[in-house]
Amino acid sequence: MKVEQIYTGCLAQGAYYITSKNEAAIIDPLREIDPYLKRLQKDNVKLKYIFETHFHADFVSGHVDLSKKTGASIVYGPTATPEFESIIATDNQIFEVGDVKLKVLHTPGHTMESMCILLIDENGKESILFSGDTLFLGDVGRPDLAQKAADMTQEQLAGLLYDSLQNKIMPLPDDLTIYPAHGAGSACGKNMMKETVDTLGNQKKMNYALNQPNKAAFVTAVTDGLLPPPAYFGMNVAMNKTGYDSFEAVLKTGMKALSATDFEAIAEASGALILDTRSNDDFAQGFIPQAINIGLNGDFAPWVGAMIVDVKQPILLVTEIGKEEETITRLSRVGFDHVLGHLEGGFQTWKSSAKEVDRIDRITAEQFAKEVNTAENKIIDVRKETEYEAEHIENAFIKPLAYINEWVKDTDPKEHFYLHCAGGYRSMIAASILQARGYRNFTEVAGGFNAIAQTGVPKTNFVCQTKVFK
Repeated sequence: MKVEQIYTGCLAQGAYYITSKNEAAIIDPLREIDPYLKRLQKDNVKLKYIFETHFHADFVSGHVDLSKKTGASIVYGPTATPEFESIIATDNQIFEVGDVKLKVLHTPGHTMESMCILLIDENGKESILFSGDTLFLGDVGRPDLAQKAADMTQEQLAGLLYDSLQNKIMPLPDDLTIYPAHGAGSACGKNMMKETVDTLGNQKKMNYALNQPNKAAFVTAVTDGLLPPPAYFGMNVAMNKTGYDSFEAVLKTGMKALSATDFEAIAEASGALILDTRSNDDFAQGFIPQAINIGLNGDFAPWVGAMIVDVKQPILLVTEIGKEEETITRLSRVGFDHVLGHLEGGFQTWKSSAKEVDRIDRITAEQFAKEVNTAENKIIDVRKETEYEAEHIENAFIKPLAYINEWVKDTDPKEHFYLHCAGGYRSMIAASILQARGYRNFTEVAGGFNAIAQTGVPKTNFVCQTKVFK
């Protein structure tokens, strides 16, 4: 038996590859399936099952394409209603892969069809739990995502999650290895550890959700402090449930190289969003008017989902040369399949064509320190509220990037303001969106709060934001 965690940091997502004898199973695969196919061929094993722990909201799984390519059966938990051929498992149903058994544990709460998968090894020992979004390390799955589909409140779903954990997971042996579907950084939980593997025994000791005295306390603890889910989540659920275009077709269209003239013509004719994935430093120095900057070297896919929202939005790409395929791949992971092509030769092609170029008014932290008066100048901080509460520039306004569509409506385009985040990544996203919407009377600060904190600009005293759940 061999078990491998395939962890994708930018999505904080774990897929799992299991082999025994000449058979294999994959749990929660990513959208692009070629790496799995190559692994199967290399190991000379046949893929027998593709397990989906639930209908994922934060990414589009590769289950449909992988099943078509390999003939493997897709397996969902009880109550799932996918619109393609699948095995809908019953609670405690066992699936054999070589000499190991994979036992389905129905654990509703995060979603109604959620399941965990208990691996029983060659010796009959319960050794691994693939816990999906039911149990994370340091947390449990948020119970508010399935409210509409389940016609239940988040409190009712949290109650179901409590029962699932208490009845199905807590009785399992302490030495059981826990492999969750997500880690720190995922929007599917609020208090996840940076580690991606642990034992159940340790989680029983330190996971706040597993240490509540009763169901009422559990419901209160897990629903406290939940931020609204990203708007694209529902669209990803729909794609995972109904199916999608093959990744190969999506990649082929997106890899269409366009001249500056063709790029401009398609942008005007299609209403496509121009997405520039270069670094914020490069983008600030010049970009195509109306382009939105979301840098590839950051939490790219989640921010695309949060900012663009509509997965059917046509997109034209400007990337660093050689990064076109990676960009299309990472967009497809969160369901943005309608990439119409990319600017051949990158932004330099646009500049060489003598077409109009726009720029962001950006200054260094040192310049900011020289010219700003925190009592008189307006400063907008686009970090998360917890970052702001920990430490911020005196008198700065907190307006998180995630809510820009709300706060931009109340922003006076005639009033100058300074804009910053932690390091420049998020503030440049905000700056590009603001400028595309006609707001130009602002100055963005390179290096963000991290750089500003090294200057003499007045700031509040640091307050640790580690939250203790009781």
